[in-house]
Amino acid sequence: MALKKMLAVDLGASSGRGIIGGFDGEKFTLDEIHRFPNDPVMMPGGFFWDTLRLVHEIKTAILKASHAGGVDTIGIDTWGVDYGYLDKTGTLLSNPYHYRDARNNDAPAYVFENYAKRSEIYGITGIQSLNFNTLYQIAMDLKNRPWVVENAADMLFMPDLLGYMLTGKKATEYTIASTGSILDAKKRDYAWDLIRKIGLPENLLCDLVQPGCDLGTILPELREETGNTDAHVIKVASHDTASAVLAVPAVDDGFCYISSGTWSLMGIEAPDPVLTPLSEKYDFTNEGGVFGTIRVLKNIMGLWIEQESRRQWKREGKDYSFADLSIMAENAKPLQSIIDPDDQLFASAGNMPKRICDYCKATGQHVPENEGEIVRCILESLALRYRWTAEKLEEMTGRKYPAINIVGGGTKEEMLSQFTADASHRTVCTGPIEATALGNVAMQCIASGEIKDMWEARQVIRNSFDVKEYAPESASAAQWDEAYGRFLGLINEN
Repeated sequence: MALKKMLAVDLGASSGRGIIGGFDGEKFTLDEIHRFPNDPVMMPGGFFWDTLRLVHEIKTAILKASHAGGVDTIGIDTWGVDYGYLDKTGTLLSNPYHYRDARNNDAPAYVFENYAKRSEIYGITGIQSLNFNTLYQIAMDLKNRPWVVENAADMLFMPDLLGYMLTGKKATEYTIASTGSILDAKKRDYAWDLIRKIGLPENLLCDLVQPGCDLGTILPELREETGNTDAHVIKVASHDTASAVLAVPAVDDGFCYISSGTWSLMGIEAPDPVLTPLSEKYDFTNEGGVFGTIRVLKNIMGLWIEQESRRQWKREGKDYSFADLSIMAENAKPLQSIIDPDDQLFASAGNMPKRICDYCKATGQHVPENEGEIVRCILESLALRYRWTAEKLEEMTGRKYPAINIVGGGTKEEMLSQFTADASHRTVCTGPIEATALGNVAMQCIASGEIKDMWEARQVIRNSFDVKEYAPESASAAQWDEAYGRFLGLINEN
């Protein structure tokens, strides 16, 4: 067959890429043609995404793809929950807020006190209560900037907004909409009663569409900037985790995954939402996946803590690479200090090494004395959180998950993969690294009829990329079990 070529635009919380995916009928290839920073901007009024810059970079990626011989289709995926408002002329009213903006700190308490209790919201949406959930952010809009909402004609999540800016077509893709506590998990439609309680005008919400929807071609006024491409823009699984899960090289539905990067999204793929007293107690989320699946998962702070520590050291004049930090961590003594990576202390930007030391001091532990001890503390603590999450998934579902599949950029942190195997007493399989881009490309192939479904896509991915396996080291099992007991004490679950 002729080589099928697709452009995956993959936007993460710190950078974006344009990647050309090729499919020859048996294997995928990936070729990164454009990489750019995604730097949010602190301004009077808040912490915002530089949306127009992102549109410029996406157009640049499309132009480079045109110069490289062109592509047949284009797909965009981004992080979840954030959104923007359009006025009646279709113009962006305000730069979308960043989910780490300080306005979200008190948002859940405000919503629980004035509109709906946490248990009511969870019972409908099945979404883990995080202070940046879309529902809470909307409540802050209506409380602090009602004039923006009053002048809005449409509200679109980030990938939908970017797709609109390319094509002029407005539609809300299901997987991205499912991230923010505004959908009914069982009905798989908007949670209209909650939306009315918050006060968001219903007409602002666009029709929900499933992954694979075709938005058509680039707007005529943008064609010259994008190489006069005739490529169609496809609604992929536009939440980046939904795309990453599509790319897990599993052979059946009994797999446990971690999409590892700035965040660690750890969970399973299920046919229906898991809405039980246990899922609410453990605060697991139910997000939409491809082909009617549900991603039952936990949002874990992830490598953000290491990334932010590295930024702090750079501000202090110590410009370490991640490879440097891994060597330092490897030389540090194991399991001296443990943190709960999901403690809100580590959620916002700032001096992360100091916060880690303060946390260890406050909990009566060894206080890390150098960069290596801090990084080792971060990685070991993440591995212990992964063990907790795997055990809760088994308790909630009544199934065993003897292996963990890690995909995404975090697989390059090999020490964390080995720690995860050791801490959880499970085999860990890692790869592919570019899982989100692969899931994006795979859905474009499914939409065009080149691939039948997600299982055929996963087979192609297994054929195309190597998977590395980490076995738990039995010699350290007792030491990890003792550390896990300490970890449970930190999160008050002895």
